[in-house]
Order: sequence, then structure tokens, then C-alpha cells
Amino acid sequence: MDFGLRGKVALVGGASAGLGRAIAEELAAEGCDVALVARRRDVLQQVADDLAARYGVRTLAIAADLAAPEAPAACVQEAEAAFGRVDILVANAGGPPATKVVDATTAQFERALRLNLVASIELAQAVLPGMRARRWGRVIFMTSFAAKQPQPDLLLSNTARAGLLGFAKSMANEVAADGVLVNTVLPGHFDTARAAELARMRAERDGKTIEELLERRAANVPLKRVGEPRELAAVVAFLASERASFLTGTATQVDGGQTASLL
Repeated sequence: MDFGLRGKVALVGGASAGLGRAIAEELAAEGCDVALVARRRDVLQQVADDLAARYGVRTLAIAADLAAPEAPAACVQEAEAAFGRVDILVANAGGPPATKVVDATTAQFERALRLNLVASIELAQAVLPGMRARRWGRVIFMTSFAAKQPQPDLLLSNTARAGLLGFAKSMANEVAADGVLVNTVLPGHFDTARAAELARMRAERDGKTIEELLERRAANVPLKRVGEPRELAAVVAFLASERASFLTGTATQVDGGQTASLL
């Protein structure tokens, strides 16, 4: 299936590893030029060089902490200066640390909301004028299935992700007539370094082995396994494509059926 993405320009956050890297690769494989954003310049440059060599597309490594003030707008400006425009935004960032209500500090909330809510909003605001002028754009927010089904010990993530759902729906309604489609993807459990780190923290706290926790995590998924990053990336590529031309304002769970709610 031709997704009609060849020659489009995508900006992908958190692109040095995990789900963000998989998304950047999937879009590059579809012929997109890709601006990759992450904090670790050396790792990010290696990923950018690899994608350019394998798929024959242009890539740009932008080392930035999206939680820093003005960083999201600066990243968009750099991508537009290099490629002339940004057609597809994938607003993605790593999650905040695990915590509970009684332990969470104001500083932790401010950092989590800055990274997992405000940064995504600022990225979207920065790409929007160009998308509106060209009357074509895709904004895809990466959140978590915790936005619909809050997860134990992930208070900061539960709070920030749910807030982004509200913004995304509001934005989708406001810009649809301009040809800009806005959708949200809610990943469940995937085989990533962050998932392994969360499992390690819980294993230490609960006095269990990491293997026990990983097995229990998979057992809670109706498919009885966690996802591969490429499976999530395929959904994002579809939402970015011409094939998704009548989809906007959606919140799509990619979680192996784990979310228990109907909506």
C-alpha cells in the first residue's frame, strides 16, 4: 500500500531510541525526510545517519531537551530552515518517573507537565502556521493508554497524558477545515528500554525479579505479549498518510486490547 508520504517532511520527538526511533524509521522507509529530536546528540546523529543511508532520505539530528523553555519552537524553526517545511509532527517524549500521590512533589509535576503536555502543545503551535498555509498537515500526539486507564504508580504520566487528550481533541476541531488532521496514539506495553527500567524499579520495590514482573505485564494483555515498536510505528505512519484523510480527533489505543473501557 502506498501511503503517499514520499517527499513529505516529518519531525519526530524522542527519536534516538524506543518508540520514537521506530516511528522515525517507519516514516523514512515510506520516503519521508525526517528531523529527529532527542537529547543525546551522539546517539541521535548515529540514528539519523543510519536512516539516511538505508532509505535514501534526508535526515537532520536536532539535539534538544523539549522540556526546556522555547526548545520546541526552536526545533521546528531548525527543521523548517533545513527542509523548508514540516508536514508531519510526531510529538513524542519519554515518560516521567513513577510516583504516588503522597510522594509526588510540585517540582515533579512541573517537569512532567512541561515535558509530556506543554512541550507537545508548543510543538503543535509552532508547526501549525505552515500547515495551515499549505492546507495540509498531520499532527500526531503520542501519549499512553494511561490517559484512558490510569496506571498504578504512574501518577505524573496519568495526569499529563490525560490533559493532552483534551488539547488534541480541541485542536483537531479547530483546524480540521484548514486541512490539518490531529490524532492521538495511546501505546500500551512495548518492549523498550523505558519499560525495562520501570520493571527494574518495581522489582526492587516489591522484592520480585524483573522476569516475574515482565511475565505478569504480558499476562495482563489479551494478546498475551507486549508489543514490538515497529507495530506502533505502523499505526503512526498510517495516521500520517494520505490514506487517513478522513481521520481526525481520534484517540487510538495500540495496546493489544488491554484498555478495559469502551471509549
